[in-house]
Order: sequence, then structure tokens, then C-alpha cells
Amino acid sequence: MASCNDTHEISYENTIAEQAQLVVIMVPFPAQGHLNQLLQLSCLISSYGIPVHYVGSAIHNRQAKVRANSLNPLDVVKLRFHDLTTPAFDSPPPNPNSTNKFPLQLQPVWYAMLSLRQPVAEYLKHISMQAKRVVVIHDPLMSVVVQDIASIPNADSYVFNCSSAYFHSSFESESLGKPFPIEQPKNVPSFEGCFSDDAFKIGALQVEPMKYRAGDIFNTCRALEGPLIDLIEREDAAENRKLWAIGPILPSKSLSANSQHKCLEWLDKQARNSVIYVSFGTTISLSDEEIKELAMGLEQSKQKFIWVLRDADKGNVFDGEVRRAELPDGFVERVKGLGMVVRDWAPQPEILAHPSTGGFMSHCGWNSCIESITMGVPIAAWPMHSDQPRNSVLITEIWKTGLIVREWGLREELVKASTIENVVRRLMALEEGNTIRKRAEELAAAVRQSTVEGGTSKVELDSFIAHITGQNMDCVSPTSSSIPSSSACNNSSHASAA
Repeated sequence: MASCNDTHEISYENTIAEQAQLVVIMVPFPAQGHLNQLLQLSCLISSYGIPVHYVGSAIHNRQAKVRANSLNPLDVVKLRFHDLTTPAFDSPPPNPNSTNKFPLQLQPVWYAMLSLRQPVAEYLKHISMQAKRVVVIHDPLMSVVVQDIASIPNADSYVFNCSSAYFHSSFESESLGKPFPIEQPKNVPSFEGCFSDDAFKIGALQVEPMKYRAGDIFNTCRALEGPLIDLIEREDAAENRKLWAIGPILPSKSLSANSQHKCLEWLDKQARNSVIYVSFGTTISLSDEEIKELAMGLEQSKQKFIWVLRDADKGNVFDGEVRRAELPDGFVERVKGLGMVVRDWAPQPEILAHPSTGGFMSHCGWNSCIESITMGVPIAAWPMHSDQPRNSVLITEIWKTGLIVREWGLREELVKASTIENVVRRLMALEEGNTIRKRAEELAAAVRQSTVEGGTSKVELDSFIAHITGQNMDCVSPTSSSIPSSSACNNSSHASAA
């Protein structure tokens, strides 16, 4: 059993030294991809001189800070982390042998988070008495927890969507039985098998509380998903809500200089665009058989690789009991010089920003997609659950910046080494891959342009800040010297090459 205790209780009297004009409170969903995006957004908003409170369990606040990829520690320390006491929850290990890769092991902690409504409401009420205005930015899956915002007269709430606009629109259309208003590619993956029954139940609890939100924020941009953003914006306007597409919200300084991880030293010795990075995020555990086939496929491709081989997260990532997956006998020795296996936490944004990285075998979680897109790195798409199958459509069919490793309809079949070898070689060693890489770099240039002064994402970010502060938009600018006005990496090695 794991519990989240309030390890450094913050006195409400000392939370705000003097009455603030505005306080922003972040309420993330307790899963790494969500914690990470809301932490990045917290630092971005804090750079405008706005106090930001990051509210969650002690375990998940700690997780967010420990894994603050590419963020400047001096920016993270400016945030006010508030630990809420939550009930004990089971933290079982993931089941690597399940053909359904949805992270069932995280469901106990998700249910435990539903009990946070009362402590969150109390915290919001105390802050609202000390600030002239309170803005709550929360994950859609925490809507039921923050719903008492509706009873606080000087507070508003906004949903931060950690998924693509394409997934958001297509899921909503199919859930409501409506035709998708924009032409889609043929053979779009179904939603069958993407979620568990319990995940749908947790999602259903959010429907009514979601109606209290004043607007939507998306970690995407019009250069990527303009027509869909326009569509959602019209739907929001009909409900008297506003929308801001401010992504990508990656840190803006050079990523490659942020970490001293051994894999970056290894990358420094490799040729440009010669390495494929292999990682399936924090919710995927591969079986021994899957690991064997992937190892064989990488070895047989004879392409340089960095492979992050870790088990999926449990509800409490600090309880110390983690499976160490076995590699085929002699594999590490045979691929010495060709590839590198990383067992610990890897600096993914820095790896993708490195000029030696020329491909990314990915589960297509939105965090990974937006990071790879921004760096101009094409993807070998291997979706596993949730929004990932629809994100893979964006990558391989709509933007054509990647190749599919396994079709969603064949998700219960073992991916053979020969298939992996073929995809890796096509992406990394053949002209087909060079063509895809060029498209990825062109798309990256457009995405990065949206985040510079005058770009659409920068304009919308300034518009959101002006909206919540009540200022003239022309007067809004970040105050932090370490986070420039751009909200994405404009200084990475890939950025300069695009």
C-alpha cells in the first residue's frame, strides 16, 4: 500500500505574502505525461511574474519535480508545490504479458485522486480569500475534483488538454455518434481496445463538471492542427467559452546543454541523423518475448540506436520494487559500439534535440509526438493504448512524418524482429527515410515559427495571459530571464538545421 502524506504543509497565511492580483493553481492528473505537461505550463506562466501553485499528492508532486525533463531548476523552484493528503492506494506492478497495454496498474491511484474534491475545495477557498483573482488550470480528468470552483465568485477554471486536437475531436465525435466534420484518412484505427472500462467510468464522471470551465488550452498549434482547432473554437464559442492553442510548450533554451547523461556523451560521437531513439514512455511494459524480438530487430537492422528499456510506472514510482527486464544472452556485447541500452530515466527532449538523432521509435503519446515534431525527428509509430492510435494517424497519414510499425488492428499479435528491422532500415538507411525526415524538418520549422514573437502560439499565449490578468495584450511579456518569450525550443541542434 502507498499513501500520500502532507510532508511540507504550507500555511495558508504564508502562501501569499501580500494580497496578489492573481494566483494560478495547477491541478494535474497523476500520470507522468500529464504531470509533465502541466509542470512545463506552470513554468511558462510563472515566467510572466504570476504566482503558480502546483497542487497534488506528495508522491506525484515529487515525481513531477524529479522528472522535470529539460526544465531549469531555478524556474521549477519558483513554483509553490502544495501536497494534499490522499487515502492509501494499491500500487501493483504492471503486467508485461498482457496483450492489452492499457496501464491497469495505475487505476487504483486514479480512483484515490477522486477523493481530493474536498481538500482541493478548501485550498481554493483559502487562496481565494487572499488573492483578488484565482485561475485554476486543470487536466480534463480532474474536472470532478475542482468542480467547487463554481461556488467561488473570484475564481475561474480552464482545462488544459494534454492530447492532440485530432484525438479530442475524433473521440468526441464518435462518442456523440456524430460524423467527423473533416475528411479523415482511410482505415482510421478504432477506439476498441484503447481504454479500460474503468477508464471510461472515470472519464464519464468528468462530463458534468467540465461544463464549469471558462475555456480550453491546447498543447498544439495552428501550424499543426489549424482546421481542427478552428472547429473546436467554434464549438467553444457556442458555449461562451474561449480557446487558446499555445503549443508546443517545451522549454525555449538549448536542450542539448541541459543534461550530462551518458547517452548524450555517446550521441556526441555519432554521425548526424544516424541514431534511432527507442522509447515507449512511462505506461508501457514489454513482455520478455517482445523484448527479444525488438532486440533482434535492432541488431539485425545494423543501425545505431539508443533504447530506453524500463518497466511501466506504478501508482507510486518511489516504492523501489521495479522489474528489470532481461535482454537476450550476449546482446549487449554484440551491439557494443552499435547501440546503447538505457535502464534509468532518460533525458528524452535532449536526445531528440541532438543532431545525431535521426529517428524515434515511439508509442505516440502526445508528449513524445510534440517533442519529436518540434525537433524535426521522424517517428516509427508503434501505438499501444489511449490516444496513441489516433496520434499515429497524424504522424503517418496526415503529416507523413513517420512509418507505422504495427497496425492497430493487429495489436494482439507479436511484432516480429523482421518487421522491426524492416521499419528501422526504411527510416534510417533508405531514401524513403530521407524524404520523411525532410518533411519532418519542414514541419518542425513551421511549428517553431509559431512560438516566436508574432507567431500564432506566442500570440495566443500572450492573449491567455492578458485574459486572466485583465491587461492589454501589448503590455504582456515574460519576466523570467531564463524563459524567453518563445514557448518552444528554437535553439536545438535540429532547430538550427531545419
